[in-house]
Amino acid sequence: MDPKGWSLVLVQLVWLVLGSSEWRYDYCVLGGGPAGFQMGHFLSKAQRNYVILERNSGPGSFFNKYPRHRKLISINKIHTGRQNREFNLRHDWNSLLSDDPGLLFRTVSGEFYPPADAVPRYLSMFQEALGLKVLYGVDVGTIRAEPSATAGRFVLTDQQGSHYRCSVLLVATGLWVPQTVDFVGSDLVEGYESVSTDPADFRNQNVLILGKGNSAFETAQSIMGSASRVHLLSSSPVRLAWQTHYVGDLRAVNNELLDTYQLKSLDGLLEAGLEDVVIARRRWRSGAARADSGAQLFLTLARLVEKKKNSSVVTPAELPGRHVDNFPLRKPYHRVIRCLGFRFNFSVFHSSARPPPSHNAKGRLPALTAWYEAAGTPGLFVLGAAAHSRDYRASAGGFIHGFRYTVRAVHRVLEQRYHANHWPAARLQTTQLQSWIVKRLAEASGPYQMFTVLGDIVLLRGRDCEYVEEFPLQALPQFSRLSGHRVSSQGLIVVLLQYGQKKVDYLGRHRAETDWTKAWKSNFLHPVLYYYQTVPSDDDMKQLPAGWPLPRPTALHHMVEDFLTEWDGPVSHLQPLRRFLERCLHADLRAFYAESCFCSSLTHRKPPLSCQQGYLKNQGLLKNQDFQQNQEHLQNQEHLQHQDHLQNQDHLQHQDHLQNQDHLLNRDHLLDQDHLQNQDHLQHQDHLQNQDHLQHQDHLLNRDHLLDQDHLQPGLRQHLESSGLFQAGQDPGSPGAVPAVPEYLVPPGPSRSGQSMSGGEIDR
Repeated sequence: MDPKGWSLVLVQLVWLVLGSSEWRYDYCVLGGGPAGFQMGHFLSKAQRNYVILERNSGPGSFFNKYPRHRKLISINKIHTGRQNREFNLRHDWNSLLSDDPGLLFRTVSGEFYPPADAVPRYLSMFQEALGLKVLYGVDVGTIRAEPSATAGRFVLTDQQGSHYRCSVLLVATGLWVPQTVDFVGSDLVEGYESVSTDPADFRNQNVLILGKGNSAFETAQSIMGSASRVHLLSSSPVRLAWQTHYVGDLRAVNNELLDTYQLKSLDGLLEAGLEDVVIARRRWRSGAARADSGAQLFLTLARLVEKKKNSSVVTPAELPGRHVDNFPLRKPYHRVIRCLGFRFNFSVFHSSARPPPSHNAKGRLPALTAWYEAAGTPGLFVLGAAAHSRDYRASAGGFIHGFRYTVRAVHRVLEQRYHANHWPAARLQTTQLQSWIVKRLAEASGPYQMFTVLGDIVLLRGRDCEYVEEFPLQALPQFSRLSGHRVSSQGLIVVLLQYGQKKVDYLGRHRAETDWTKAWKSNFLHPVLYYYQTVPSDDDMKQLPAGWPLPRPTALHHMVEDFLTEWDGPVSHLQPLRRFLERCLHADLRAFYAESCFCSSLTHRKPPLSCQQGYLKNQGLLKNQDFQQNQEHLQNQEHLQHQDHLQNQDHLQHQDHLQNQDHLLNRDHLLDQDHLQNQDHLQHQDHLQNQDHLQHQDHLLNRDHLLDQDHLQPGLRQHLESSGLFQAGQDPGSPGAVPAVPEYLVPPGPSRSGQSMSGGEIDR
């Protein structure tokens, strides 16, 4: 354990020995959950005098019990295909911000929807790695504010009577008090915080759940396989997160009951105000309600129950089934469960320090200023889920992936107010502004998660500008006071992300806009730039157009939505953005080569801005450390790409050479085959011709020989004619000479006259 940890242990031992005592700090953080630890990290990094007070024995005690069925709905996407930490936080909804790249939620769970038990483990690891100053077992029962600032404005008293004085109080207790509604029969209702989580306890029972949020559907989903029928009742229809873009609405991981409802499998949803209903037992003829194990709880309407009656027992005449025979909830229930969420604990605050309830969220949350300071109580700030009143149902401020950024914004406000440390800002050349904006839009996680709530502010200063990141947009009228940066006469540009205002079918064919000339019609999350010549006033903020996060600007630019959420298309995104910035800055932001800058310098009194800041100062690029580092990185990448290109070229050339060689070899082989075939054909033809020639010569020789024999033996012809071998008057060597066949050479068979020859004739 580090020295800070041992000092805290020593403080706790002294506190246990001495009992009642008083401790003084500059900052008191009440609550050892994610928001409290996130603020503790920033205070520790700034080396402030602070302490975190936690009433339980370990961090994140809320998650030891909730959600009841132990699965978080905050995603834990580990594999994004990117190594950029800032970009990956867009899809990591559970990690806290720190400078340690290893302090990520993925080290305790790799599941996409992690178990709730992983949160306390992660917070313990976070505390140990950063050495946060935490006192456990301190249950603060009273918080009061005193007018004296020298002795500490806020006094916190715990269960032992010990006092903790601090100048600034940061409340990060979260929401853990169950939200209830007072109606007749509410005493018969079980609460989400205590109902059984064993599905077997609901076997073959009719169950009515009050509420349609994630806790209600989470409970319904766990018992729908055991219960006979499950009905959900609330005053408003179910709101789906993928339709409203609000992560607190019903998430797909919990909405299986919608299938069984729409496919008519005994489950269903109904709408009715809880103040207008009564949960009661039926009064039977004996005059009392039956106490058997069957379904005994009936839902009826308050207007049907006898006036001035506060009993949870009704007569048959007071049941709606008597008046409307097809009343949907006319059947009795075995159990009714309340799942209405949680509210802020106002009870620990003395009237001198109690923040008023907000007008939204049905008064469940405290009213806060745009910089998360309690209304009417200076120095008291509310962090985490309890600060969700500023963006209730509008953004993600009620969840870890949202309030980790609002906590950082509050810390920057504290640094400026109490320590004169200006809000961090990057000073840029105007020619760098477009690239900086595009880089932020492509990877920044704060404006991405807290859309319409946190935005980047660009303070225009002529050739230079200051870039302030993640400022609370509703506090824009107090920008200079909260940030420490002045706004010049040239105005400012606000860069934020927002959804379209038009309600469309978000799964329909025409749900997205791809034409950059109609970027203002974008429906999904997309960047919007507001240019103001002067800072909007408080009155301007009170008169916002419907659905607008900011007052009407001097100039407005929408960047068309991008399916990949990168917004880096040269035609669809970059060129329209550059033209908008040029109109706001009254400058040419195009980049020129040295030759163009040289010609422009000779022909214009005022060359383009990129030439003034680069070429004319004997610089090919602007001298900025971050910019130079990026350029070196790009040059290294280009060098590697060039080497890869050369290697690919060599490889391709080698392949082409081998292919050409193979082609030539194949061609030669084919030519050789054709040549051999031609030779064989010619030889065969010559052989045939030779055979014909030889046969012809033999024929002629034979004929000449016969003729010679005829000449030498003149008596031979006469002998042949007389023997019948040649007809008289024909030349034996002529083609038409037909030899006469002797009778003894004729085969056996019918004679010409039809008579067969006798054996004696053959012998003869």
